[in-house]
Amino acid sequence: MILVTGATGNVGRQVVGQLVAAGVGVRALVRRPEEAALPGEVEVVGGDLGAPETLAPALLGAETVFLVWPFPSAEGASGVLDTIAAHARRVVYLSSSRVRDDLDRQPDPISGLHAELEAAIAKSGVEWTILRAETIASNALGWAAQIRDTGVVRGPDLAAKPVVHERDIAAAAVRVLTEHGSHAAATYVLTGPEVLGRADQVRLIGAAIGRSLRFEPVPIAAARARMLADGRPPALVDALLAGADGPPQPAPITTAVYDLTGTPARSFADWAADHAADFG
Repeated sequence: MILVTGATGNVGRQVVGQLVAAGVGVRALVRRPEEAALPGEVEVVGGDLGAPETLAPALLGAETVFLVWPFPSAEGASGVLDTIAAHARRVVYLSSSRVRDDLDRQPDPISGLHAELEAAIAKSGVEWTILRAETIASNALGWAAQIRDTGVVRGPDLAAKPVVHERDIAAAAVRVLTEHGSHAAATYVLTGPEVLGRADQVRLIGAAIGRSLRFEPVPIAAARARMLADGRPPALVDALLAGADGPPQPAPITTAVYDLTGTPARSFADWAADHAADFG
């Protein structure tokens, strides 16, 4: 039995579906079971990573946990990991490619959060594997309203990245989750096959839906002010925009998706075609 946290998110839902397709027993941890809308083969259990005392029913009999941390800080993670370690043997953690092993101090809040979680997992006593994902293609779904309404996507022009399809992250996760003993204490960086800026991504979405779209850069200060005015917590805004006004960091492409799954990573054009209906 594999317990999937974040089971209704873009990556978690893919992990659940691919595990079901592989004939693996799956249990999903969700906060609102009545709204989960997961396949019938999935055992849906209510619980909240923000309340470790609610996790025991979901962990009962689960040997492996796919862990997605949904909070902007690592507060409370130690209690969650203690509870997991009391029941399960393995944790596969969805981390970020922003984490830098060559630095004593991480360069931004997101990498700092994930580095702290990675270290805590390594000390928890469970067998672990880390999947450091690049920018996830499904983040572009946040542009859907702008694309439908105006055909113009406005936002900060963040550094170009090898954006990775959530299906590829899930495929790599499923391989690690189901191959016991082969990936202990391993860290994999999952990327897409090409480095793309936001304007490139918008153009490819336009090609997929048959419309001419454009990206309009917004200064970082204006983007921050808009996000704060929309009611987003300052800590979350700082995390989302971390490094946006600094020099771009190298974004190497890896072969980890192919190495783990035997299938090349999907392109962003593939992702846009898969999600064309979301932008129509």
